[in-house]
Amino acid sequence: MRVLLRVEYKGTDYCGWQRQKNGLSVQEVLARAVYETTGEASVMHGSGRTDAGVHAMGQAVHFDTHTSIPLDKLPVAINAHLPETVRVLSAREVPAEFNARFDAISKTYLYKMYCAPVSSPLREGLFAFVHKRPDVDEMRRAAAYILGEHDFKVFQSAGGHVKTTVRKITSLEISECGDEITFEVTGNGFLYNMVRIMVGTLYYVGIGKIAADDIPDILASGKRDRAGKTMPPEGLYLKQVVYGSDK
Repeated sequence: MRVLLRVEYKGTDYCGWQRQKNGLSVQEVLARAVYETTGEASVMHGSGRTDAGVHAMGQAVHFDTHTSIPLDKLPVAINAHLPETVRVLSAREVPAEFNARFDAISKTYLYKMYCAPVSSPLREGLFAFVHKRPDVDEMRRAAAYILGEHDFKVFQSAGGHVKTTVRKITSLEISECGDEITFEVTGNGFLYNMVRIMVGTLYYVGIGKIAADDIPDILASGKRDRAGKTMPPEGLYLKQVVYGSDK
């Protein structure tokens, strides 16, 4: 039986989703908990990697199992073996050929930042901190140029290995509440550090370092140094992964 889990985690203490030699990963912690629950050494296949310090509200993970534990009871059973920073939210059976990574039709990310004279200890690790408050209206104007299908090479960090850098962004919303600003972006796929660079570019627009009307030319250039900075990982959340069967 192939099972699809929805997993939430606080990425602060992990080296990322992917199992690595240099630190503890979410994938490793989850695989260990599934083994403790089912007695099976299962491979956890995520919808995509999240980097060190990045969080997830709805990471999608598939694995194969012969467990007799009812699916509605499986999250509770696995959670009993997980640290408080990782939780399985739901479990459902999917077809044997289902793949959490390759069958995804869209992903939604959140990026959270706050603007203040002094950093907040209570938001440490959960938000990006910036001193200078950006012009949100200008950022929204710039965001409109990012919507649609483009070659987003300019928003990719070195180290990304993909066949094509063309992606489609279907939604990019920016909201503010008090000193907090949230970016919510949905697309059919994302490049390495794409969201963090995208937000960094919009932030530069908001503080006057980049003009909103220059975004089309920056995208067309494909030159990383024309875009904004890569924002820190702690503000990034994988909110949702959507599959055709979810409709």
